[in-house]
Amino acid sequence: MTTFELWAPKPTRVRIRIGETMTELQKAADGWWRVDLPDAGPGTDYAYLLDDDPQPLPDPRAAWLPNGVHEPSRVYDHSAYAWTDDHWTGRQLAGSVLYELHIGTFTPEGTFDAAIERLDHLVELGVDLVELLPVNGFNGAYNWGYDGVAWYAVHEQYGGPDGLKRFVDACHAKGLGVALDVVYNHLGPSGNYLPRFGPYLKEGSNTWGDLINLDGRDSNEVRRYILDNVLGWFRDFHVDALRLDAVHALADTRAAHLLEEASREVDVLSTHLGRPLSLIAESDLNDPKLMAPVEAGGYGLTAAWDDDVHHALHALLTGERSGYYGDFGSFATLAAVLTGAYFHAGTYSSFRQRVHGRPVDRRNTPGYRFVVCLQNHDQIGNRATGDRISATLSPELLTIGAALMLTSPFTPMLFMGEEWGAGTPWQFFTSHPEPELATAVETGRKAEFAEHGWGEAEVPNPQDPATFERSKLDWSEPTKPPHAGVLDVYRRLIALRREVSDLTDPRLDRVAVLYDEDARWMVVRRGERHAVAVNLGSAARAVSLPASVEAVLFHSHGADEWTGTLPPESVAILRLR
Repeated sequence: MTTFELWAPKPTRVRIRIGETMTELQKAADGWWRVDLPDAGPGTDYAYLLDDDPQPLPDPRAAWLPNGVHEPSRVYDHSAYAWTDDHWTGRQLAGSVLYELHIGTFTPEGTFDAAIERLDHLVELGVDLVELLPVNGFNGAYNWGYDGVAWYAVHEQYGGPDGLKRFVDACHAKGLGVALDVVYNHLGPSGNYLPRFGPYLKEGSNTWGDLINLDGRDSNEVRRYILDNVLGWFRDFHVDALRLDAVHALADTRAAHLLEEASREVDVLSTHLGRPLSLIAESDLNDPKLMAPVEAGGYGLTAAWDDDVHHALHALLTGERSGYYGDFGSFATLAAVLTGAYFHAGTYSSFRQRVHGRPVDRRNTPGYRFVVCLQNHDQIGNRATGDRISATLSPELLTIGAALMLTSPFTPMLFMGEEWGAGTPWQFFTSHPEPELATAVETGRKAEFAEHGWGEAEVPNPQDPATFERSKLDWSEPTKPPHAGVLDVYRRLIALRREVSDLTDPRLDRVAVLYDEDARWMVVRRGERHAVAVNLGSAARAVSLPASVEAVLFHSHGADEWTGTLPPESVAILRLR
């Protein structure tokens, strides 16, 4: 027996089609339609027909869309999967290192099962949580995943719902937690049938599409659609964290914001499951209210991405100053974010041409609540050619960037391939089957970068399959120079972070920074007994330390004794007396 339930307040008639058989659903006063079918067990394909429209539509809550987002759904039984992770007690975000990857380009095969074969690499690297770019149902064979339209389904080309479960199960068996990127601020341009069923959208739009109806008429069930989806990833797929895409684009005027409701319900589920569950926001607001406790007027999320740390590191190391890098690039800026998390904290942003952000309470807001990176999918893929920082920087400068990030009071995140200075780009790729949409994406991408001086031939065509293929990692690189040397550095730095408690200490008010802007050196004091000394200059520099040195724990030039001087483009991690 399978009970089919559908929230569809718009139509006056709903039928379900299984094979050639049509069955009427019965409508309740709350807008839900239901029918019990004794012979429609797991594996049964079905679709809905609304009113007298002959077009069959997939189930908005389907977990399995074996033939894509335009085709019938398939009945899926979550309880049928034989989990082996009963021992798993979870991974808290505090103290962890995240590793962001895209299933379609992490391996040549681009599947969950192929990614499982590479998990030993991540274990040896020393990361704690694997963060997957969105895997829910989207149109086409491949893209970044942010144009999803089937929020409950798992993309079939990756391996479908069972494939994701196998991946999570395998990660847990190796001691790795799993974070999943989810998008609730918009729906993709193709395959979005939700407005046919009910008022899922409202008037207005954000950068990526029409607004989700979080606060208008009949929005209770729209919010429930999202909240049930949040809980389902944790409960049914055993993931450990969700990264919530661009929450600043969630237009919600209710007294209790959607994010607050989500954090409350996730806390309840975490209590029941007996393991930590984390909600991590991507936000452009620089507002610590996201992580403040609900009882203190905040939203109660676990953490938020902190782009200011990325911008400060990137601009200082590369010298880039265009666009949003304009306010960054100095040692003073880097010192500000290392001690206060945000640079724009109620200060003027030249990029936005207004005051931006809010200060962080350094004494009462732990640094682990800020996820930081040297590279991520956005900061690479949204460049014209998808070039990584390793295409610009020397291995020495890469080491400095990695050391500053991995010894910071924040939660560090790596992007796949960063750990060996991958030579492959990660470009913007799509596979829209509709010719008009494909053309619009191609011309829009080229026009966007033409404004910044890029010629059309220089910007990869997102629809060209070669753009997707170029973006796949080359797994022969980690054993070759100079990649092997970069990988060794990352492994050593992550291991040192685990060994030395001062390097995971999240107390922002315990971080102190000395620097000389002209001489281009910096010393970051970590706790009572450790310091990270950096020389970005082209000549050796004498560096001032707050205390004498007991031991050199890491030196990018291989030195095992401290002389008081750093070679050019070098970093040392020191134990102080």
